Amino acid sequence: MEIPFLQLLGALMMGNKVLMKSASATVGVTEQMIRFLISCGMPPADVDLIHCGGRAMGDLLGAAQPRVLQFTGSSGVAHKLVQLLNGKVRVEDAGFDWKILGPDVLEIDYVAWQSDQDAYACAGQKCSAQSIMFVHENWAKSRLYQQLAYLASKRNIGNLTNGPILSHTNDELLSHIEALRKIPGSRVMFGGNILTGHQIPSCYGAIEPTAVFVPLREILKPENFQLCTTEIFGPFQIITEYKHEELPLVLECTERMEAHLTAAIVSNDKQFLNQVYGNTVNGTTYTGIRARTTGAPQNHWFGPAGDPRGAGIGTRESIRLVWTCHREMIEDFGPVPADFPYTQS
Repeated sequence: MEIPFLQLLGALMMGNKVLMKSASATVGVTEQMIRFLISCGMPPADVDLIHCGGRAMGDLLGAAQPRVLQFTGSSGVAHKLVQLLNGKVRVEDAGFDWKILGPDVLEIDYVAWQSDQDAYACAGQKCSAQSIMFVHENWAKSRLYQQLAYLASKRNIGNLTNGPILSHTNDELLSHIEALRKIPGSRVMFGGNILTGHQIPSCYGAIEPTAVFVPLREILKPENFQLCTTEIFGPFQIITEYKHEELPLVLECTERMEAHLTAAIVSNDKQFLNQVYGNTVNGTTYTGIRARTTGAPQNHWFGPAGDPRGAGIGTRESIRLVWTCHREMIEDFGPVPADFPYTQS
């Protein structure tokens, strides 16, 4: 509920009349949150809440033509809405979020723990979850991979560190993993198995925290790039390695990605950081040896970059960007001088 209600309250604070639709899987929670706001004093008429399918909502938006639509969801739906509403859309779409481990190997246990949290907390179902990790050759020689596998092995349904996946079935997850395994040099580093001994309905996915290694140069090939940068909204990530002189290939990869939401540069090396800063465009980028892709340590701007339609949350600037527009009021009340020349030009 964090994202929709941060947007809702920002819209209301700026004086907008709001029509709100949530994902079908969360309609009950959304309605209860609206009722909670009313009980806290929100005038009931300030928000219209609708429960319907995507096609019906599209028909409604096409007929109503609202002044602005804020949409959080897939890139494909976002592009359709932009066309439907002639560009009057603020978008926070998919996040294929990357992490780059720099040349300085420090705090291995912490970096492994943070990477496990970034990729697998909430079963990976966060738009800011770590989707791909570029591992410097120095880190590849450390015990990082062993620690990542150990932490992933501790996650299970019983202790609520893993859970059902709402956006993908098991067949879809296994098919994606198998397609990646066909890429030369690829392998499943850990995970890759369907969970057993649970009562999760078959319409939802349930899989072990999974990492698939794919060679960097294979990722960059046109026939592989789309597959390797497909966001899986679940406990899944791609891991690849690079030599120090191959950093330009890593930056080429991050530039070619379409979703520029969050990113992490795990390094205390200022020259390395500056090189990556100057060649990337992600809207929210965490840096330093404790860098993360998700789980903000404080309120700050959160949103994509590289797209004028990008929507943000978390700050006054983001509220002004999404829910207001600039107006200029020029007042001139007089008086008119008695000897005003009324010269024509």
